Amino acid sequence: MAVPASLRRRVTARAKQRGEYCGLSQLGQAATFHLDHVVPVVAGGATVLDNLALACIHCSLRKGARQVAPDPKTGRTVRLLHPREQQWNHHFRWAGNELVGITATGRATLEALALNSPEHQIIRSFESLLGRHPPPGHV
Repeated sequence: MAVPASLRRRVTARAKQRGEYCGLSQLGQAATFHLDHVVPVVAGGATVLDNLALACIHCSLRKGARQVAPDPKTGRTVRLLHPREQQWNHHFRWAGNELVGITATGRATLEALALNSPEHQIIRSFESLLGRHPPPGHV
């Protein structure tokens, strides 16, 4: 679904050019980050500011139209992180370059989106060298 350029700019500015699931900086990346419909269009989600999140390509493709996933600790199906309604810091913490899920939502999102993928780890290592990891507001 096409997103007007003005709306893309607003979402990107609100996210401070960082993926709202993994925290990676869009700066220095070869590919433009996606705009994720937090509530997917197929589930009735609208293309409006309050339903869009900036997502790196990896997170966007892994999330797809999903809104829920199993918590790997309990097996219960829980809602994935909703960046407009939930605070990132309540669900995750950093252990160096590795992300740790501290709630069922955090663990399920971490697993479903593979937030500690080798690609994420490599980028975070470079981000650390550049002073951009951990991301401000994600500590």
